[in-house]
Amino acid sequence: MQTRRDVFQAIADPTRREIINLVAAEALNLNAIADNFAISRPAISQHIKILTECGLIIIRKQGRERFCEARLTPLSEVADWVEPFRKRWARQFDRLDTLLDELKTKKPRKKKS
Repeated sequence: MQTRRDVFQAIADPTRREIINLVAAEALNLNAIADNFAISRPAISQHIKILTECGLIIIRKQGRERFCEARLTPLSEVADWVEPFRKRWARQFDRLDTLLDELKTKKPRKKKS
């Protein structure tokens, strides 16, 4: 039985997030990716496998080399999930801004002696 992988699993790991960042900038071969990490090549290969299963990376063969290319469209699922939270925080910050503006415009009370 194969485990279903989703984009949330892919971005849950900091190494995979960094791999996504690397290949989003340019297609890289597996050795070039592995050179950026202090973990074994098999560990990098496992991360790449998860990223390909989630659809965030495709592997393209060019001669004897295998290059990883980013396919970031699946991240829209994360953006869609995060959006209501972003809107909520934006409303909260807007309310805080309004309150701070009100506090700034209020005249200070004179102290009674």
